[in-house]
Amino acid sequence: MTAGRPGPWQDIPAQDGRRFVVTGASGGIGLETARMLAERGAEVVLAVRNPAKGEQVAASIPGKVDVRPLDVSDLSSVRAFAADLGPIDVLINNAGVLGLPLSWSADGFELQLATNHLGHFALANLLLPQLSDRVVVVGSRSHRSGDVDLDDLRWERRGYKPYAAYADSKLANMLFLAELQRRLTAAGSTLRATGAHPGSTYTAITGNTGSRIKTRVGSFGHKLVGMQPWKGALTTVYAATMDVPGNTYIGPHRIHEMSGWPTGAGRSVKATDPELAKAVWAASESMTGVTFPL
Repeated sequence: MTAGRPGPWQDIPAQDGRRFVVTGASGGIGLETARMLAERGAEVVLAVRNPAKGEQVAASIPGKVDVRPLDVSDLSSVRAFAADLGPIDVLINNAGVLGLPLSWSADGFELQLATNHLGHFALANLLLPQLSDRVVVVGSRSHRSGDVDLDDLRWERRGYKPYAAYADSKLANMLFLAELQRRLTAAGSTLRATGAHPGSTYTAITGNTGSRIKTRVGSFGHKLVGMQPWKGALTTVYAATMDVPGNTYIGPHRIHEMSGWPTGAGRSVKATDPELAKAVWAASESMTGVTFPL
């Protein structure tokens, strides 16, 4: 056991012989997720935008680690990654951005939606035929304030609000989780989709807001009250390794799900709306050109 990791860390089962993909694994929660899995015997693919940085962090992880380039906001990068990967057991859709100024992906989509949802939607569907176990969706408490506007997903009509766009993308994650599991069940598949959120965890996700003040405030707040990245990663590792039913959603156990050990987490009413989930799925298929393969 690694020093400094008490509690449920000890309960993570051995992962020998299993292959995981973790997107956004060059830092923060993604890196700690990859490290824990590798320490438990898994082969871990670090799917990262910056392969040089990925190689640097891979050198600090014991065990079998593979670094592969992936810009999840770019659908051509997603397709190339999926085509060259081979069989895996678990896909962990972890990569994310937060509070960006209005920006566009290579495919012309609002960048937070492209990164947090659309790229991961495409990646999961492309990889389903190669998966043996599950897809893990990393969400956020912020989904509770999300309000996906299916008529304006590119923020062309509404006045753009960075944190509202982030919340919308995380609500899309939750709807994807539920609809993916519904489709897997209907197809008679033994694959499952699970989800997790890290509560308040101190990472560098607030570092690209484009505003020095917002970046400093966000970083200070997370540093003041946030958990260490390894502890924030425990919910993801739990959702990725424990024998839980499909559509299970895991978060920290303390008040408002801000900190603590992994337990079942709550969702907003909109996150459990099956018709909205189907509509977001249809919009995602149209935008990415990727459909459910089973």
